[in-house]
Amino acid sequence: MKRRTDKILYRDLSDLIIKVAIEVQKELGAGFLEKVYENSMGIRFGERKVIYEKQKKIEVFYHGYIVGEFYADLIVDSKIIIELKAVEKLHPNYYAQLLNYLKASKYEVGYVINFGEKPLKFKRLVMLND
Repeated sequence: MKRRTDKILYRDLSDLIIKVAIEVQKELGAGFLEKVYENSMGIRFGERKVIYEKQKKIEVFYHGYIVGEFYADLIVDSKIIIELKAVEKLHPNYYAQLLNYLKASKYEVGYVINFGEKPLKFKRLVMLND
C-alpha cells in the first residue's frame, strides 16, 4: 500500500462530511465528549439520507489470523472512515491511528476531525491500495 495525498477520492462525499462537521460544531460548540459529536453527525447524515455506520468493528489480520480489532467512530457510505476527537489540540498520534485503521481495512480515505478546537480542525488521509 502507498500513502498518497495527491488524488481526491470521493470529493462530494468528503465535502459533505466537512459541511456536516462544521454545522454540528457551529450548533454545539466545543466541550462535549466525542460520543455527542458522533451522535450529532449521525443525525445530520440521516437527515440527508447518507448511509453511515457508528462504532463499526474492524478486525486486524496478521498472516491470516485475527490479532485484534478496532472500532471506527463513523463509516460514511461504506467509503470513508471518520475518527472523531474532542481535544484541545490534535496530536500526530491521532493521524497515525487513522493511518493504521486505513492500512488494516479496505477503506482508502479517512478523516480525523477535532471538535475541541475552534474553528473545527480536520485532516484528510488517503491510503491507496495497490
